[in-house]
Amino acid sequence: MLNDAITYLKKGFSVIPVQKDKKPFIKWEPYQKQKPTIEEITTWFKKWPDAMIGLVTGTISELCVIDCDTPEGQGKVDELISDNLVFPVAETPRGGKHYYFKMPNEPLGNNAGAIPGVDFRGEGGYIVAPPSINGTGKGYRWVDGLSIDEIEPPELPAPYINLLNKALVFNRGIRGGENLTDENLTKPYKALQFLTQGTRDNDLFHVANCMIKGGIEPDKAYKVLEILANNCEPPFPVSEIKNKIESVLKRVDKRERNLKKEVLEWLDLTEGYWNLTELNKTLQNLTREEKVNLHVIIHRLKKDGIIEKYGNQAGVYRRVDTTCENIDFLNASNESLNIKWPFELEKLVKTLPKNIIIIAGEPNAGKTAFLLNVAEMNQGSQEVYYFSSEMGSMELKDRLSKFTRPLNSWKVKFLERSSNFADVIRPDAINIIDFLEIHDEFYKVGALIKEVFDKLNKGIAVIAIQKNKGNEYGLGGGRGLEKARLYLSMEPGKIKIVKAKNWTDSYNNPNGLECSFKLVKGCHFIPDKWQRSIK
Repeated sequence: MLNDAITYLKKGFSVIPVQKDKKPFIKWEPYQKQKPTIEEITTWFKKWPDAMIGLVTGTISELCVIDCDTPEGQGKVDELISDNLVFPVAETPRGGKHYYFKMPNEPLGNNAGAIPGVDFRGEGGYIVAPPSINGTGKGYRWVDGLSIDEIEPPELPAPYINLLNKALVFNRGIRGGENLTDENLTKPYKALQFLTQGTRDNDLFHVANCMIKGGIEPDKAYKVLEILANNCEPPFPVSEIKNKIESVLKRVDKRERNLKKEVLEWLDLTEGYWNLTELNKTLQNLTREEKVNLHVIIHRLKKDGIIEKYGNQAGVYRRVDTTCENIDFLNASNESLNIKWPFELEKLVKTLPKNIIIIAGEPNAGKTAFLLNVAEMNQGSQEVYYFSSEMGSMELKDRLSKFTRPLNSWKVKFLERSSNFADVIRPDAINIIDFLEIHDEFYKVGALIKEVFDKLNKGIAVIAIQKNKGNEYGLGGGRGLEKARLYLSMEPGKIKIVKAKNWTDSYNNPNGLECSFKLVKGCHFIPDKWQRSIK
C-alpha cells in the first residue's frame, strides 16, 4: 500500500490513510489545501500498514469521482455520459463503480441525492482507491484496461455538471425557507429528468429490467409499468409496455455473450473506419457493463495492433489489415482484356483482369442502357452474365428488342438477383450487376464491392449504383471508389470519368473527361467528343 500511495502522490493526487470503516486515520482537512510529503506518507503507512488509500478530491488533486452504489443509479449516470467517452473506472468491494474525472475549472462540492444511489466526490471530499482492501477482505480494483495508469481522467461531462447545478439550486431554495408546495416537491424529479419527455423509454426499460431480474412475474411487472406509464410527463403509450417486458425477457434468456468474438466477427465484415457508438448499436450493448466491457476489448485490440485510432475524433478506429498477397509480376500478362465499351472508352482506359467498374447514375440517366450495351458489344468474344434486380422478363424483352440484333441471337445469360451478388459471381467472366441496391447504412457499399472483387479471377465486374441528383459520387460516397479501377458518373445527357487508373495512352490522362450524349429508343447512344469540363 505504501508503494501505491507514493505512486498516486507522484501522479499529482493528495493522499491520506483511511481506516477500514472509511474514516481517515488523521485530521485530513489540511490535505485539501496542500499535498502530503513522501515522508508523511511513509510514516502513515508504516504506522498503519493495513490502511486503505484515500485520494482527496477537488482542486488539490484536480480530481472528482462519481460514486455509483446501485445499478439503477449507475444506469442514470450512464445516460448522461457519451458512449465515446473513455475514463478510469474502479470497482468497489460491494459491486459499485467509481468513475474518475478531472475537476472542472469552476470547482463543484460534494453531492448526495441528485441521483438516488449515487454520490459525487468533489471539493471537500475523498475516495478510497485501488488496491485498498476493506474490513471484510474484499478489495477495490481497476476495471481491466480502464485504470488510471492507462487512461487520463477526462473532463466531467457537461450534462452531469448541469444536473449537479440544478440540484444545488433546488436544495438552496428549500433551505432558504421556500414552501414545500406540490410544485417544489416535483422539482427533484424534473432536475433528474425521470419519466419525462426524452427519458421515458429508457426509464421504463430500466425499471422493467430491475423487476424481471429481481424475480417478479411478468404480469405483475406489466401492472407496475402501466402505473408508471400513466404518470409519465407526458403519459407513455400503454400499448408499448408489452414490448418493454418482452425485450427484457429476451435479454434475460440470452446466453452469456462472447463479446470479444462478436467484435472480431464484426471487424471481419467492416471496411474503413468506424466509431464506438456505431459498434454499440450494432452489437446492441445497452448497459454500462456491456459498454465498459467493450471499452476494455477495444483497448486490448488496440494494444495488440489489431485496430488503431483514426484521426483526432474520440472513439473512432480502423482495423489494421496486415494481410498481403504475393504479386507474381514475372508471369503477369502484358495484354489488357479485349473488351468493348460504349462511348469508345477502350480508347481512353484499359480493362485488366479483376477490374471493378462502377457506373454511378441518377434515375433515368441511362445506366441500364449503358450496361445492356456492354453486354451486347462483348457477348461474341466473352462470357457475359447480367444480374438484374428490377427488370422482369417482359421489360427485359422490350429493352432487348430495341437493339438491331434478333432476340434469339443474344448469348448473354440474364439472371434475376437483388442481393448477395458475391455469391453468384463468375470469376472469369464479365459480370454485370444492375444494380447494387442499398437503402440505408450506405457506408456498407465499399464492403459489398470488395466482396465481389474478392471473387474475381480473370474476369471483371461492372456494377451500377444509384446517385442523387447533383452529386458526383453514388450512394456510399467515397466508399464506392476504393476498389474501382474505373468510376463513371452519369446524369441525363452526360457521362464523366471520375476515376481511371489504367490509361490506354500513358501521356493522356482521361480523369475528369466528360462526354455529352443523346439516348435514342432507350438503347442507342449518340455521343459528342470527350472533353474537359469548363468551370
